Amino acid sequence: MDTEPLFAPVRLGAIDLKNRIVMAPLTRSRASTTGVPAVFAAKYYAQRASAGLVITEATQVSHDAMGYCRTPGVHTAEQQAVWRTVIDAVHAKGGKIVVQLWHCGRIAASINRGGGGETVAPSAIQAPGKMWTDQQGMVDHDIPRALETTEIAKIAADFANTAKAAVDLGFDGVEVHSANGYLLHQFLSSNVNQRTDQYGGSIENRVRMPLEVVTAILEKVPSDRVGVRISPGHAFNGIEESDMAELYGHYLGRLDEYGLAYLHVMRPFANKIETDPVTMARSASAGRIIACGAYTGETGAQVVASRSADAVAFGRDYISNPDLVERLRAGAALTPPHQATFYTPGEKGYTDYPAMAA
Repeated sequence: MDTEPLFAPVRLGAIDLKNRIVMAPLTRSRASTTGVPAVFAAKYYAQRASAGLVITEATQVSHDAMGYCRTPGVHTAEQQAVWRTVIDAVHAKGGKIVVQLWHCGRIAASINRGGGGETVAPSAIQAPGKMWTDQQGMVDHDIPRALETTEIAKIAADFANTAKAAVDLGFDGVEVHSANGYLLHQFLSSNVNQRTDQYGGSIENRVRMPLEVVTAILEKVPSDRVGVRISPGHAFNGIEESDMAELYGHYLGRLDEYGLAYLHVMRPFANKIETDPVTMARSASAGRIIACGAYTGETGAQVVASRSADAVAFGRDYISNPDLVERLRAGAALTPPHQATFYTPGEKGYTDYPAMAA
């Protein structure tokens, strides 16, 4: 298996990567009920610091942005104190780390926030399916309240203020979560966004809110330390994009104007589409691209060698293979993950996967 293209260094904006293997953002639900990361998160991320870049699990920009149970934030002093230990641990191992910033929007159950705060979305349309709560097990997603036009600037400010705090804390950069059916993706969609103001209807209007978020961040953080994640055609969390090609042709063109560090493109796993999002992104973007979505070492190397992408993010493989870089280099077998411990509290299934040498 030829994986050599994955081991060449690359520069994403202001961030120098020692290789092109990226740890994808992975929700693991080990934080406290108030969004404080577990103290052993530093060990977890440091174990994986041989990656060219570590992208943290999706991290709330505010209390109201929280949707799932036990997911971390980076908007309070207590949360930031633990993240600082994570940053220091990764840097001590020679790694680079960026924090992925998110707002869940309608993918939420208020009980996961302790009953506080409102669940908001572009429109008052409930998401299909259910989500886990520690108190009541599986429950329906909340019926969200449609955001008032005047409230959108506050959410953009939350992203910007949290991004600045994260970079000031020592993160090498931030990644804006504009994918997977969460709030920014909800504004992009053709079914969840039923607004009649300047944030709904036409493609130009539907991209307005995500672009305002990025613009607000760039007023506080250099563009070469900001990435954006997208998932064109991904129907996860009830998202539809009836005009996907036109939507992303416009959105990516606008994002390309910002001179971002990178664009993180996720291929759908919940459904199949005819257009390859990575190929589409490369044709629309002159910047660096991270490709993600069920790549193996061999197919990841191929996408880098073909220059379709500049780096490849691995998700599930990083859960159970903290030394994934070393295993791919050696052509060694990968340890399969234990799905039952993906989202459970504690270190079991989190920091206890052994490296090859062990």
